[in-house]
Amino acid sequence: MSYLLGVDVGTTSVKCVLFDQRGTVKASGRSEYELLMPQPGFVEAEGETYWNAFKDSLSKVLNESKVSPREILGIGISSQGESFVSLGKDGKPVGRAIVWLDNRSKEEAQLIKDRFGVADAYRVTGQNDVIPTWTATKIFWLKRNESALFERVYKFLLLEDYMIYRLTGIFATEYSMVCSSFLFDISRRQWWGELLDFIGISEDELPELRPPGAAVGNVTAEAANETGLHANSIVSTGAYDQAANAVGAGNIAPGVITETTGGALAVVATIDRIILDPMRRMPCHHHAVQGRYFLQPWCHTAGALLKWYRDNFGLVEVDAANRMGVDPYDLLTLEASKIPAGSDGLILLPHFMGAASPESNPEAKGVLFGLTLYHGRGHIVRAIMESIAYMLRSNVELLEELDVKTKEIRSTGGAARSLLWNQIKADVLQRPILTVHTEETAALGVAMLAGLATNMFSSLKDASNFMVSIKEKRVPLEASREIYDKQYRLYIQLYKSVENLFQQIPS
Repeated sequence: MSYLLGVDVGTTSVKCVLFDQRGTVKASGRSEYELLMPQPGFVEAEGETYWNAFKDSLSKVLNESKVSPREILGIGISSQGESFVSLGKDGKPVGRAIVWLDNRSKEEAQLIKDRFGVADAYRVTGQNDVIPTWTATKIFWLKRNESALFERVYKFLLLEDYMIYRLTGIFATEYSMVCSSFLFDISRRQWWGELLDFIGISEDELPELRPPGAAVGNVTAEAANETGLHANSIVSTGAYDQAANAVGAGNIAPGVITETTGGALAVVATIDRIILDPMRRMPCHHHAVQGRYFLQPWCHTAGALLKWYRDNFGLVEVDAANRMGVDPYDLLTLEASKIPAGSDGLILLPHFMGAASPESNPEAKGVLFGLTLYHGRGHIVRAIMESIAYMLRSNVELLEELDVKTKEIRSTGGAARSLLWNQIKADVLQRPILTVHTEETAALGVAMLAGLATNMFSSLKDASNFMVSIKEKRVPLEASREIYDKQYRLYIQLYKSVENLFQQIPS
């Protein structure tokens, strides 16, 4: 029996998931780590942190599964974007890794913006603004502020690249991972030479560019000895986490979008060509599917709102859930399920940390509109859930403005466990909402890419047919269409009515 290992390097943890050829999880392991914040705006981690967390989570997988490492045919890696490790010529980290949350390079971002302009940069990179999140701005910061450290750097590696290097000794990356580094020309699929010259690095200081799902090399003897893996296992290029998540949910062709309602809302719409929004409201990325791309609208707050409500107003449910041994969210959802569609006129604007796509307004705030003495706790919970569905609909309509058609939506993330929330989304969007059996879709996505690299599968479509299975399909209820169309129009009108008032609210 052959198995595939999917590795997901997140912001605060590494997950390892072992799959069989049918996409069934044989074992999984997770190891958390702390981020370092030495001063305001700085977010870092020791480079070895990621490798040690990987070894720890892998050990859990090997112990739980009892699978021989010889049977692990391929290994794929997904990671957060933008975070990077600087390596010296000896292959060891130079200084700490700089995490995507780090915001130190505001001045450098402005210098890049002044030099290239947002419109031209969008055309080249697919990124719709120049912000301190991007890797290029932080490398530029190192050159301008830590010149001695900068001069010692031999390679700048994103986290996927770093893990590939630790496993194989080879410096390699892939197209989806580097899109948000701001170093990559998305249409030419090569490093952006003019930008490299401006920030003072060369292609030699970056890994080799390869397609997603390409074999990089075998696990080295040193890595095998250190991790318990076998040297026969092939490591492949993986994918940026949102691209990997899309692949793991079966979103590999136009007509399907993936929405992830975690703390934030992220949407991935697969397209077969580069599409740039004339109003620059969303980025365009290279997909983990060779020759395809995706648009990625996103919003700051989604599931975080339900957590906020639980932590501040749901203590009764939390106490009851602890006594009953159930999830507090199940009790909150139960209250919301007793409320009719439209929450009896209650509408929430979910912009608790500003608005992103499609409004793009950092000054936006949350608004609870239409409260009466009749409304209770269940109304507010349901209004929160409906607000995310309205926000999702507004982004689907934005995609349709760009001629991106949507036949079905596949939901992932913690909220996808909620049958009620899935039904609300289906009713608001009047489109089917599908969920898949595997919750660790990013790990599954890169395991599928590893299956492609090892010739277990002839194509990603073949891999998807074998490894992705639909768990549930919620079809829209016609009875809810009229009320949700009305409430959605009020949601849009409400935002427009208060938009100019947000800047008057003290920060």
